[in-house]
Amino acid sequence: MIIVPGSGSRSLAFKIAKAAGFDIVDVEVRSFPDGEIYVKLKERVKGEEVALIQSMAREPNKLLVEFLLTVDALRSSGARRVIGVIPYFPYLRQDAIFEEGEALSAKVVSKVIGGSGIDEVITVDPHLHRIKDLSGYLGVKFEKLTAASLLANYFKGKVDPREVLVIAPDEEAEQWAKPFAEELGTDYEVLIKSRKTPSEVELKAEELSVKGEEIIIVDDMISTGTTMAEAVKALKLKGARRIFATCTHPLLIGDALYRIYRAGADEVVGTDTVPSPVSLISVAPLIADFLKNL
Repeated sequence: MIIVPGSGSRSLAFKIAKAAGFDIVDVEVRSFPDGEIYVKLKERVKGEEVALIQSMAREPNKLLVEFLLTVDALRSSGARRVIGVIPYFPYLRQDAIFEEGEALSAKVVSKVIGGSGIDEVITVDPHLHRIKDLSGYLGVKFEKLTAASLLANYFKGKVDPREVLVIAPDEEAEQWAKPFAEELGTDYEVLIKSRKTPSEVELKAEELSVKGEEIIIVDDMISTGTTMAEAVKALKLKGARRIFATCTHPLLIGDALYRIYRAGADEVVGTDTVPSPVSLISVAPLIADFLKNL
C-alpha cells in the first residue's frame, strides 16, 4: 500500500506511513489566483493500492475539494484501489433536519465523497448521533475507528482510576465517555446540557458528588470550547480537585483553549486528527494497524 498525504494531514500521513512501513507519494497542491485548486501526483501509482490521508478541519470546503481532485488524479493515474482516510470528517453536525428549509449536510457531503471514485472511507470518532453509519449515504464501505483507548492510556499514568470520575459533558458525548471510562477502569456520569442560544449553553451537575475528586471530561471534539468550559465551571463549583479535558478532535476555534483553561481546567489533551497545541496523542498507530490488516 502507498500513502498519499493531503495538505490537511501531512505530518499524520508521514507517521502512519512510518508506523505501517508504507511508501509515500507526494501531491503538489496549489491555488490559482481565483482560488481554484490544482493537484498533481508526483509519482506513478498505476496498479497500486493507495490510502489518501486527509483530515478536513478548519478549512473543510478547501480540503474537501482537494480530496475530491486527488481521488480523481489517483483514479486517472491507474490506482487499483483508493481508500479515503478522513481522520476528521466534516459536516456531520447536521445529521438530521431540525427546521424546514435546512440542508442535510451529513448526507450531501457523504454522497459527494462516496461518488468521487473512492472504494472505502475510514474515519476516527465521527460526530454522529442520530445516524450511526454513513455507508448508506456514501455508497461505499465505511469504517469508524475510535481513539478512546489511546486517550485513556495517556491518563493511566497521570491519575489513579480509583480516584477519578469520567464525565460526558452532555448526552451526545456519552458514546465517547463510556468506552474511555471502561478502558481506564472507572465510572462515568453524564451532565445535563440545555442550549440557550447557538453560542451559549448551560450545564447542570447538581446531582453529582465530586468534591475532592479528579475529573476527566471526555468529548469527541472541542470547537469553540463553550460546552467544555461550562462543564469545567460546573464541576469546579462542586469542588472537584483537578479537572482534565480531553477529546479526539481539538478544533479549538478562536479563544477556545484559553476559555477552557480560564474556566479552571488543569490540562487539555487531544489527538493529531487535527493539529493543535494540545495534540499530544497520535492516532497514527491506530490507523496504521487498521490499514495493515485490510
